[in-house]
Amino acid sequence: MIDQDDDNPTSRSGWLRAAVLGADDGIVSTAALMVGVAASNASMQAVLTAGLAGLVAGAASMAAGEYVSVSSQRDLERTLREREKSLAKAYPNVALTELAIALQLQGVDPGLARKVANDISIAEPIEANVRVKYGISESTAARPLQAAIASAISFAIGAIIPLLGMFARTPAARIQLAVAFALFALAVCGALAAGAGGAPRFRGSLRVALGGGLAMAISAIIGRIVGIVV
Repeated sequence: MIDQDDDNPTSRSGWLRAAVLGADDGIVSTAALMVGVAASNASMQAVLTAGLAGLVAGAASMAAGEYVSVSSQRDLERTLREREKSLAKAYPNVALTELAIALQLQGVDPGLARKVANDISIAEPIEANVRVKYGISESTAARPLQAAIASAISFAIGAIIPLLGMFARTPAARIQLAVAFALFALAVCGALAAGAGGAPRFRGSLRVALGGGLAMAISAIIGRIVGIVV
């Protein structure tokens, strides 16, 4: 039987890449927010408040956005499944032909595709079509609530990292440590994401760290300007 399983490298790495990207967002957003507020000569209390507010707001935003996005995907999957039910009921031969063609496109010999399509349609008349034609199975089905929770948690974990710098003794050391923690964590995230996608780890690590550093630098400049003007 043809199935979309976890032996596919893209399927295996999908959850890791999503988690890494969520953490990356949390690190960059929170660190840049803290650096920008600190550059405006605000108090450390204000910097900490901004960081915590960024963590909560960012995690909530990520969760809401992911829930809406994956809910739309789930609605599409339901629509496709209903389409296959209607097709199989009204035009079973057409549904069988479409399934055979989909199997051929996946590498099954044309002479064997019709027989395989017939066999799996008997066992799973609807699910077989949905799985083979659209790549939708129980393991890959959209789960909005699960996706929302995972996004919020990964963002929050990333956001906590620069906040750890606030445990330093002096105000200057707190910001420096927050930036150092953030850059190190970004480098690790870049390496993990690159490794999951089969790309060079060092290049991915450097790219993500430089991007995060640039975001923090821009935030610092804007914060400094605001601190001078206001």
